[in-house]
Amino acid sequence: MQERFKLVPCGYVFLVRDNKILLGRRRNTGYKDGEYGLPAGHIEDGETFKEGAAREAKEEAGVEILPEDLELKVVMQRKGGARIDLFFEPKKWSGEVVNGEPEKCDDLSWFPIDSLPANTMDYMREAIECWQNGTFYSEVGWE
Repeated sequence: MQERFKLVPCGYVFLVRDNKILLGRRRNTGYKDGEYGLPAGHIEDGETFKEGAAREAKEEAGVEILPEDLELKVVMQRKGGARIDLFFEPKKWSGEVVNGEPEKCDDLSWFPIDSLPANTMDYMREAIECWQNGTFYSEVGWE
């Protein structure tokens, strides 16, 4: 019997302040090091997407978000690595932004939403564009 296809679930958070979005530059991770991305991570067993996204925002950026305050904005299916990515925007959040994982992130900064760094991860750039344009669903790598 053929093994069932499995997707890797990931949750992301659009943290916005004064029309700027929070991005971190990856380092020492082995995946897209030197590129900017949103606070994000894999959803753990027994965790909802909202719980995982809120947890990752706390771990990576030091902010508190209640899962019920997260609104789903973009769903993305990526072919490479069989990923299913859910991107959320919090209705509210609290705390001071701080780099909670300096061993994995060498810069955590606010960038104008309409002027992202050139080295922003391609699929995250697409998700941000989808979010800004009101596009709810995106497929990456299927062309």
